[in-house]
Amino acid sequence: MELYNVLDFPILSLAIFLPTFGALIIWLFIKNDNMVRWAALLTSVATFIVTLPLIFSFDKTTSHMQFEEFHPWISAVNINYHLGVDGISMPFIVLTGLLIIICIGSAWKCIQTRVKEYMISFLILETTLIGVFSALDVMLFYFFWEALLIPMYLMIGVWGGKNRVYATLKFFLYTLAGSVLMLVALLAMYFEAGHTFSMLDLMNYKFDFQWQFWIFIAFFIAFAVKVPMWPVHTWLPDAHTEAPTAGSVILAGILLKMGAYGYLRFSLPMLPDASQYFAPMMIGLSLVAIVYISLVAMMQRDMKRLIAYSSIAHMGFVTLGTFVFTQQALEGAVIGMISHGFIAAALFLCVGVMYDRLHTREISDYGGVANVMPVFAVIMLLFSMANIALPGSSAFIGEIMVLIGTFAADPSALVISAKWIAIAATISVVLSACYTLWMYKRVIMGDAIKDSVKSMTDITFREFSLFAPLIILTIWVGFYPLPVLDLLHESVAHLVEQATTSKLDAATALIEHSTALNAVTH
Repeated sequence: MELYNVLDFPILSLAIFLPTFGALIIWLFIKNDNMVRWAALLTSVATFIVTLPLIFSFDKTTSHMQFEEFHPWISAVNINYHLGVDGISMPFIVLTGLLIIICIGSAWKCIQTRVKEYMISFLILETTLIGVFSALDVMLFYFFWEALLIPMYLMIGVWGGKNRVYATLKFFLYTLAGSVLMLVALLAMYFEAGHTFSMLDLMNYKFDFQWQFWIFIAFFIAFAVKVPMWPVHTWLPDAHTEAPTAGSVILAGILLKMGAYGYLRFSLPMLPDASQYFAPMMIGLSLVAIVYISLVAMMQRDMKRLIAYSSIAHMGFVTLGTFVFTQQALEGAVIGMISHGFIAAALFLCVGVMYDRLHTREISDYGGVANVMPVFAVIMLLFSMANIALPGSSAFIGEIMVLIGTFAADPSALVISAKWIAIAATISVVLSACYTLWMYKRVIMGDAIKDSVKSMTDITFREFSLFAPLIILTIWVGFYPLPVLDLLHESVAHLVEQATTSKLDAATALIEHSTALNAVTH
């Protein structure tokens, strides 16, 4: 039974607006920087606690939306405040709550200027992210989708590195261009489907193929930028390089998932025929991302850029699993997104820990770090192994399910045969091991020759506490993924049914049925 129904309590609204309320309190009443940090941390912890009933009260036996809230918003154009979650969206809300706590903790000492504005930006960002994953009205979704650009823009542009203005402008233009096309697609759907912005109504509306074709292209560009897919990925390495550590953590942990979530929420259920038509192209682009971007990652000298390119390659597995339309591959894609939220966030934290000590991210500036930071070396080894999807890590579960699901897919839906996809995936695993372990060897292993490295100290309790939940979740999902799979199963099964049921056939059948019925009655 839904907790919302038991307590008559709007859990999703509270999770969305509690961070903004905390930001308002900080803005109006708190002056001291240290008090600002504690207030932001307490607000983020309270928000995370609010999201926990979503897990414990979630009904795993149904694919229906749960914890729904509905209020008219702009009635003149039928825009409503409609919220709800299923097994696909709910884990991302909880993951957002957890990562925001880690982000605020990681900025505790490294952010010393405009602390109040920084913490307010993060709390408002949390509001927009939870809103994106909760919205069931497409204009409400668009509102939160666009609103998150503002705090993210400020985060990179104000607290970023020396090339932050260039990186911010590139990030803003890429994402805005995609967003404009998405708005055009949403308006087209609104007028075609009888003036409704309801996500659930649009999933059931039978768009003809011409509409599906053009709307899919608009959504494809909007979501491909956010994933990011090759060749519109170039904004991500620059944004990661210039963003502060916490900005990179939330960018890799959650923001990249929004594009893939868009394909799951919009393209597959609303445009199944166009999704199948474009599936070979999506699979081809995914394979390019997996192999080519892995090669690019090997050439990087900056640790953040290397991890950023690695993220693009791993998201290639997610889009591959999304467009083969099998239960295993789609579940693997969602687990891959959740897992990447743990692992990429942790790797960016590792870079942040070293940057706080030497203020450089160049691989060549390190060497022999294990001699002076043994605990940190073990933590970074764990996440490096997880990044190459070693069995026992959460990434292994996601990638192996994507591969198994790909082999089970209809061969006509694949751009190349399953064996070539397996070969490409194998090359990716080898390349991933090469660049990840090569970075680890050059940074962590060997003798500590440089005086700067000798002066480094091991991680503090505060820093270890940021890694602890990510370590537990990476290993727990790697060894015991069943609870997560149970959460996903019914919702993914329903999505597979939507994505593989042609709306064109159904419409034709309906017309034929009506014609036959008229012939009988007359």
